[in-house]
Amino acid sequence: MKKNINIMMIEDHPEYREIVEMAISRQDDMTLTDQFGTAERALQHLQDNSQSIAPDIILLDLNLPGMNGLDVLEPLIKKSPTTKIVVLTQSDNEEDVLHAIMLGANGYLLKSSTVQQLIEGIRNVIKGGASLDARIAKYVMDTLKARLPHEEIEKILTERETEILQLLAEGLVKKQIAEKLQIGVSTVVSHVSNIYDKLEASNAPSAIAQGYKHGILKLHD
Repeated sequence: MKKNINIMMIEDHPEYREIVEMAISRQDDMTLTDQFGTAERALQHLQDNSQSIAPDIILLDLNLPGMNGLDVLEPLIKKSPTTKIVVLTQSDNEEDVLHAIMLGANGYLLKSSTVQQLIEGIRNVIKGGASLDARIAKYVMDTLKARLPHEEIEKILTERETEILQLLAEGLVKKQIAEKLQIGVSTVVSHVSNIYDKLEASNAPSAIAQGYKHGILKLHD
């Protein structure tokens, strides 16, 4: 039996909430448990229900009335540290993208994504992968122009760690990476932990962003 994915949505446009609600209702492993039009109401709900089961995923818009999505990211993580946050927004502003990732967002999808891309993105994040819109990867690379000398790059990650980071950037989860590289899942977990430590990243999207920043990853058309 599939584990049910409990989802909270923070989105101020009722019409878009209806679209997402309809998409989620068609999935047999997902439930949209709560919807809020403001970040403040969502935070209050989490505080009032701190003893209840935390949502697995929060779909977070950035352009919200009152407290915006970027401002609420860290408070949400503090109130519900086990919850994964996927930014779902119209904003493809490079600064917003990078800020959200560095603040701890587990994924960044644009509202122009298809319903299937949204559903796959949610499942990928639940499995421990990164969920980044394909266009977002380009913004990350175009914005993070800094490059380290080749000798310094080599000191950051081992060849195997670089290989695993590249596969994370391609959207693979740890089990898929283990199968592809024909190594144990525990070995992949250990490598990923080392990658996070070396790049000072809190999650896969952050590690991928740092990978582009340091020139470890290259974007291929």
